[in-house]
Amino acid sequence: MTTGTPVLELRGVSKSFGAVQALYQVDFHVSAGEVMALVGDNGAGKSTLIKCIAGIYPIDSGQILFDGKPVHIHGPKDAAALGIEIVYQDLALADNLDVVQNMFLGREETQGLLRLDETKMEARAAETLKSLSVTTIRSVRQTVAGLSGGQRQSVAVAKAVMWNSRVVILDEPTAALGVAQTRQVLELVKRLGEQGLAVILISHNLHDIFEVADNITVLRLGQNVGEMKRTETTQQKVVEAITAGALSEVPGQAEAVA
Repeated sequence: MTTGTPVLELRGVSKSFGAVQALYQVDFHVSAGEVMALVGDNGAGKSTLIKCIAGIYPIDSGQILFDGKPVHIHGPKDAAALGIEIVYQDLALADNLDVVQNMFLGREETQGLLRLDETKMEARAAETLKSLSVTTIRSVRQTVAGLSGGQRQSVAVAKAVMWNSRVVILDEPTAALGVAQTRQVLELVKRLGEQGLAVILISHNLHDIFEVADNITVLRLGQNVGEMKRTETTQQKVVEAITAGALSEVPGQAEAVA
């Protein structure tokens, strides 16, 4: 169930790279317990929007609010401090390390100054996976290289939610997965919302989106051209918005007039 004030809100956010307007006055929001799908064709601005939220790109104008209060995200550490975690498409897992080592990479628990607290890390990793009902991983001491695509995605998501996360962004989580593995990951996405996290799901797969999303935001040419309740729309209407949604400004038009 979604609640009151959005956890994360963007108001009128714009971002350009030289003459290329990647985002133009975009409004976007996601609440606790909500799975918000972010869809659009290649070049629609999805990746740029996510990288602005993550602090990788500074916004040119507009506002980012967290719990209703304006915030300035100057880098990934600022985003992480707010509780924003991103699971990128490449997952950024180290194949040669085991599940525990991956989940704590760069944030290791220590005993004293020099000794890793392996017992504490192992228990916490297992507890997080259990809380997400991930049952397909036999041991948290398995190396990631030996895991299937669905299992790897589960580890990456568990790693993201373990750090007091409030907002979890999933970038194409079912890309290149088989049917059974896709099912695992979609169940995991549902559980994140049920646990009260604000979830942003980026996907080209509308079947997946219509299975797990509560609401859908459509970007087209860097603009928000529609927000729809999943229960009140159809895949056809979403496709129409992606390909022909009404723009508030046609890119390049102002320059042409000038």
